[in-house]
Amino acid sequence: MFLPVVGLIVVALCGLFLFGLATARVGVGAVAIGVLAALVPVAVVVAGFLWVDRWEPEPAKLLLLAFAWGACIATITALVINSGAEAVGDILLGSGNGSKVSALVSAPLVEEAAKDAFVLLIFWRRSAEFDGVVDGIVYAGFSAAGFAFTENIYYFGRAFAEYGFGNGANAGVLAAFFLRGVLSPFTHPLFAVMAGIGFGVAARTRQRWLRVVAPLAGYLAGVLLHALWNSAATLGGSKAFLTVYFLIMVPLFIGVVYVIVLQRRREQRIVAAALPKMVADRWIAKSEVSLLASLSGRRAWRRQARRESGRAAARAVGLYQASVSELAFLGRNRIRSEEDQQRQDELLRTLKAARADAVRLATTAEPR
Repeated sequence: MFLPVVGLIVVALCGLFLFGLATARVGVGAVAIGVLAALVPVAVVVAGFLWVDRWEPEPAKLLLLAFAWGACIATITALVINSGAEAVGDILLGSGNGSKVSALVSAPLVEEAAKDAFVLLIFWRRSAEFDGVVDGIVYAGFSAAGFAFTENIYYFGRAFAEYGFGNGANAGVLAAFFLRGVLSPFTHPLFAVMAGIGFGVAARTRQRWLRVVAPLAGYLAGVLLHALWNSAATLGGSKAFLTVYFLIMVPLFIGVVYVIVLQRRREQRIVAAALPKMVADRWIAKSEVSLLASLSGRRAWRRQARRESGRAAARAVGLYQASVSELAFLGRNRIRSEEDQQRQDELLRTLKAARADAVRLATTAEPR
């Protein structure tokens, strides 16, 4: 109980510090505009990762913590180290060159490490919540979304403080929003997802060397992409930026989406293959197999429960479905340890309790 409380306090203090710093630099009004503008792209990104995380949803508290980590802890870590790197660069290379050192060297290395640190913590401390590539992508994506959200607040706020909404002569907050919120809201998540994929590969292998190499390779891939993106924006002109954007970033983004689609199909196959054994073990009813084997069937089931018995019944059905998925993933390689057996027993208790709640709410609901 002590550590979670300390963690919440640290996150809150980091958030207050960042808010105070941004307010001191650009003003309260500009920060307010920055928050409003930053909410749009982050909402789209978060919705995308929630769509990815449909078959075996991660705990909401961990997703919220991942976002808070990126928005507060990772942002402050990057701010402190990048500011130091910029100061050292100015001293060694001359005034004005420190920002280039920070953008091309420090920012890629530090920001990716700060975002990926949360994924490492989940992989290390909550291995039961880490089932494969999709989980790595989701945790990394939420951490990166939080980081981008805080960063965008400052960039949008600064643009508004300096140039307002913009006009024909100056690029204000509308231009900044188009560049960061429309053209490239996926960049920070894309960089972090490289490490997320690496951790996902590590979670599915028994080879010790791969459990180290895969996350490290993912991290380095994210660093290189981040450095390339910053180089195009800092050193190259508009032509170089557009070349990197359309020839590298967009195709890579499409490739990651394709990998996600393949992994979602893999998750569906795992769940569908596990359902007959669950019927044989009397964990689920035979009549539920068709409803549990597809996302559309699950969604229709929840909608029916909500329509006939209320929101609480729909939540109970959702928890029941999630427990079925987690049992399927846990059992795909069979129970290998006492910890796995304890996890299975815990999931079965959750499954039975959720079923009992759904049945109780259905029988006590008033006819509609």
